[in-house]
Amino acid sequence: RERRFQSLGQKGITVWMTGLSGSGKSTIARALEERLVVEMGLHVQNLDGDNVRTGLNRDLGFSPGDRAESVRRVGEMSLLLNGGGVITLVTLVSPYREDRDAVRARHQAEGLKFMEVFMDVPLTVVQDRDPKGLYAKAASGELKGMTGMSKDAPYEAPLDPEVRLPNHDLPLEQSVDLLMRALKEAGVLEGGPTHPRGLPLPYGAKSKTGFLEDELVASPQRGEELLREAEGLPKALVGDIEINWLQVIGEGWAAPLRGFLREGPLMQVLHFNSLITDTFNRTGATNLNERPTNWNDYWTRGPDRTPLSVPITLPATDYTKSLIESSGKTAVALVDKDGQVLAVLRNPEVYAHRKEEIITRCFGAWDEGHPYIQHILSSGPWLIGGEVELVGRVRYNDGLDRWRLTPKELFQQFESKGADVVYAFQTRNPTHAGHAYLMKTGLQKMREKGFKRPLLWLSPLGGWTKDDDVPLDVRVKQHQAIIDEGMLDPETTIMAIWPAPMIYAGPTEVQFHASSRRNAGASFFVVGRDAAGIKGSSEALGHPDDDLYKGEHARYVLQMSPVLEDGLMGLISFDKFFYDKSDHQMKAMDPARPDDFISISGSKMRALARQGATPCTDPIPSDLLAANCVPQGFMVASGWEIVCDYYQHMDDPAAAYIPFSRSVVDVSTATNTRQQGQYGTLDFKVYFTSETGKTVSPWHDIALQDATGEFQFITEIPMYHTAKLEVAKKEPGNPIMQDSKNGAPRFYLYGSPFFNYGLLPQTWEDPSSCNEKQECGDDDPLDVIELGSSPLAIGSVTSVRILGALELIDEGEVDYKILALRLSDPLASSVQTMADFEQHHPGTVARLVDWLKKYKTAEGKGLNSLTSETPTSVAGAREIIHECHSRWLALPEAQASLAPPPPAAAWSPAAAPGYATPSVPPESYGGLGSFHQCIQQCRTIEVNLQSACVQACTAKYGRRRLRATRDTERSAAVAGAPGP
Repeated sequence: RERRFQSLGQKGITVWMTGLSGSGKSTIARALEERLVVEMGLHVQNLDGDNVRTGLNRDLGFSPGDRAESVRRVGEMSLLLNGGGVITLVTLVSPYREDRDAVRARHQAEGLKFMEVFMDVPLTVVQDRDPKGLYAKAASGELKGMTGMSKDAPYEAPLDPEVRLPNHDLPLEQSVDLLMRALKEAGVLEGGPTHPRGLPLPYGAKSKTGFLEDELVASPQRGEELLREAEGLPKALVGDIEINWLQVIGEGWAAPLRGFLREGPLMQVLHFNSLITDTFNRTGATNLNERPTNWNDYWTRGPDRTPLSVPITLPATDYTKSLIESSGKTAVALVDKDGQVLAVLRNPEVYAHRKEEIITRCFGAWDEGHPYIQHILSSGPWLIGGEVELVGRVRYNDGLDRWRLTPKELFQQFESKGADVVYAFQTRNPTHAGHAYLMKTGLQKMREKGFKRPLLWLSPLGGWTKDDDVPLDVRVKQHQAIIDEGMLDPETTIMAIWPAPMIYAGPTEVQFHASSRRNAGASFFVVGRDAAGIKGSSEALGHPDDDLYKGEHARYVLQMSPVLEDGLMGLISFDKFFYDKSDHQMKAMDPARPDDFISISGSKMRALARQGATPCTDPIPSDLLAANCVPQGFMVASGWEIVCDYYQHMDDPAAAYIPFSRSVVDVSTATNTRQQGQYGTLDFKVYFTSETGKTVSPWHDIALQDATGEFQFITEIPMYHTAKLEVAKKEPGNPIMQDSKNGAPRFYLYGSPFFNYGLLPQTWEDPSSCNEKQECGDDDPLDVIELGSSPLAIGSVTSVRILGALELIDEGEVDYKILALRLSDPLASSVQTMADFEQHHPGTVARLVDWLKKYKTAEGKGLNSLTSETPTSVAGAREIIHECHSRWLALPEAQASLAPPPPAAAWSPAAAPGYATPSVPPESYGGLGSFHQCIQQCRTIEVNLQSACVQACTAKYGRRRLRATRDTERSAAVAGAPGP
């Protein structure tokens, strides 16, 4: 039976309408049948007293016994139809309570739904109606035994019917609405599970408590298991926008979607704004959208379509694609820019990112200045599809998480308030009296439809928005103010942030706005003009600097979309409204007195806020900007203060607004450091301190080598972190600081780095030291790529073994990358060279080369180049370090360094730890080695003369390079010659 109901898309029920003759049973039943069959396409059978007497009950009269038998027979017939999944409407006077109760008992015994509807209409009203003239005949004595007219023919009203319908006080449509509401609450308008109060369950729900977050968001214990699993998985970087989408998926806003779209499902979304689904596995396609795309499968097809109109995808670079495909793993760890593992994606499907197809199908326009189209065009050339399991709930820790409720939590809130219907109102701007007018009118419309406890869900956009939109924290705090001050009733209002990014795709996007709210329990969605619209930029092909979409299109498309097909969601639509100066209310304009109304557009509100407008006094002026006042009642005082504060300080760099849902993360730094400012912002700094607490320079005051002669590596960027952090050469104390681009924090976008990154102290790539191509040092300390097995804390000082070096040419500058491995790493005992490391981790050099050459391409820049894609030998790398340390010694800061002197004979090849005699003969060094001999000689003279000595060495050898030596050693290493 359950499978039958699922396949039919409805459940059986017997709606037993009882009441006096003329009480409206047949009239209302016919109207209800029309609604169910014609508008909803459901299977309905009406067993009316008149039609059953022509066949089923033609042998029965009107005696008490015959009346009882009539009720029994019709009851049995309705039982059969009901069990077959038919909504069965019975319209019989059925005057005796005992007979009706017997039919109810039979249904209960068979486990079938039964709903008694009492047409509660007084005798005087039905006598006045008298559609068949029976009451007139009874009054004249022509008709005997008329039910309700004598003691011999009583009518026994139900004591506790499921529905009591006083239809004499209600219009026909409202009576039908009440019955439709009762059927919805009974759960028979759908074949699957339903909510007891009639709220729509999420798409694809298999039970009334079935929420995707219970399946996709791990428990704390399971989360720990996922983190351990992720340690051995390839890492895919997820950006801020994709984290918003990950939250949408994990919490079930895009149900039944369980991950980032695979290629086949993406085609469905782009071409049909929906997904083929098979929730109850009626055709064997229950997991169709979770299967790898099979272009040759022409027969598997689900029976249903579920709305999904936006492309929820995960872009990736060549680097990430290579990591996944070379890993041999069937899962990928999704890592954010701060190195946090957020989820594990199963059975990844990597496919081409066909950007033009996505843009033209989704947006119906080409505009390279459109903010989300820019995001698509700048993202990687690949997409990763696959199902996700989040290690925990997405939290942003920005002070707004208390307003972030999941669909499951929203259902709990709705239930706690006793809501029988929820209507969602989406906001992207501060809320004023005009919005409040729409919301209150929506409440009134819900009550007119027969709902007893309608509830408003104020639903601000919480995901990514374009730069000039009002920041999320401003909107949320302003919304809360209007609730606190009573512009919206807190008893009938819930505010909860909607987490998806805004893509500004007009008619396509608004469908998702509605369907995702339905996934959280909303039955109605408020939609106005130009929903999800945007003006085209100057680069738009069709509508430059004009509305990209016609204002009426989004609302019209939504009305015609698959979102409304199953009848479980409706729209509340409004047109433009105005401020009525006569009563200080927002409303539709009265054409009879147009001079009493003024329009307060968004641009006018923003201008007034920038001017710090104060409340107007009567009479309200028509030119608000000239009067610099805001009309009474337009916005509550505290809300207006929040709006004014924002617009008056929006360009202030010190104003730390939260533009959209973006994680605020605290990072751990080394014990010898002091942190200032918030990580991920331009205020972030990490200062180094001595044992006495004095600020010291990580570049100049930390020794290049430790007491045993091992090189010391300072971590600037931990493994898997993408914030571009670097020692600030010009800042006092040389703290590690956040780099910036166009006034915003800079992050690496190419992928999740599999190494720790930082510097060797007391080294300097001298810009006056150039090669024959006039490519000179980059004026920075030597960069180090540390290849250990785990992240190191920012500011940590770690002893490392040098494995080699790569020579990067970055925008015409030489930028060496020293390759190293911490001595505490499990592999340190068996790894002396990069060749050794490759034995344990094949492909590492290739991944490093790819990263170094291409990492800037994700920012729209060109490729870097390498002098060679094969690392130098250890000896060559050490010579680079020696040279750059020697050049550092020429800096004035070197003379003031607080670092202890290097250990004795630190640069002697025979004494240096882990250093073997190079296989390259000394003759190949030519005169290049004399620079180092010169510096060594400087160390042997009096301290007060050392600075001048170093400067003299630099002047003499400053333009000499060690390229010949390193090239010779690199050739020997490639040829397999023994090396250090």
